Amino acid sequence: MVTAKKTSPPQSATATRKRGAGAPSPTRPAVKKRPASKAPARPVSSKPSAKAAEAPKTKKVEKPKKPKLVRDSFTIPKLEYVVLEELKQRANRLTRPAKKSELLRAGIKLLASLPDAGFLAAMEQVPAIKTGRPAADKQA
Repeated sequence: MVTAKKTSPPQSATATRKRGAGAPSPTRPAVKKRPASKAPARPVSSKPSAKAAEAPKTKKVEKPKKPKLVRDSFTIPKLEYVVLEELKQRANRLTRPAKKSELLRAGIKLLASLPDAGFLAAMEQVPAIKTGRPAADKQA
């Protein structure tokens, strides 16, 4: 009859801590502490050195600040919303994908660049709509 040789179970983390704080770990090599090396003392002079006077201070390159963004919601007629989607597809075909907010901002810039007569003419083409959320349909 052949008997298998028993092997000792692997030591857990708690078993390695019980050996003592000063005992080196079998998996890590012992690290010797080096005494802190002192830099050689330099004489302190009250006069600024010539090198310090010659070295110009480098200025940090200032990044332009990002504009403050404002979130808003609005009501738009369905037909005008469809036009907005068509403009998005048109921008994609022209290899310039655009988001709805980009299209609205471009329209605002165009309106702002119009003279007063042109601006009033554009505003006359836009009918006023009732603001606020649409009323919920009651189907009970």
